[in-house]
Amino acid sequence: MDKVAPFQKEKYINLETFKRDGQGVKTPVWFVLRENGKLYAYTEATSWKVKRIRRNPQVRIAPCDMRGNLKGKWREATAQIVSGEEEQIASRLLDQKYFLKKIFNVLTKLKRHERAMIKIELN
Repeated sequence: MDKVAPFQKEKYINLETFKRDGQGVKTPVWFVLRENGKLYAYTEATSWKVKRIRRNPQVRIAPCDMRGNLKGKWREATAQIVSGEEEQIASRLLDQKYFLKKIFNVLTKLKRHERAMIKIELN
C-alpha cells in the first residue's frame, strides 16, 4: 500500500513532536500532500513545534479531525523546516486547499508574524 494513501483525502493531520524528555506534543494542523509524496504544513516560525523539530526531526503523524481526534494510525516520519522555492510551492498549494489560509496570510502580514513551512517525509 502507498505510504501516503491514508492522508490523500484528509484535511488535517495530527503532528506529534517530542520534547527533550521524550514526551510527545500533539497538534492538529492543515497540510498539503505534494506529488513527490511529501507532506507540508505551516505554523508560526517562533512556535515550540518548530524548535522541537529543529532539535529532533523525528515526528509522528496521523490523519485526524480539526480537534485532533485520530481517524487513522500513527506513522513514523521525519520533519524539517524548509524555505525558498520549496516553501513557496507548498504555500501556494495550501492556499488552494484551504480558503481560510488566504485570510490568515493577510493577517500574518499585518501583524508581521513569520511563518515556517514544515516538510514531513514518512519513514
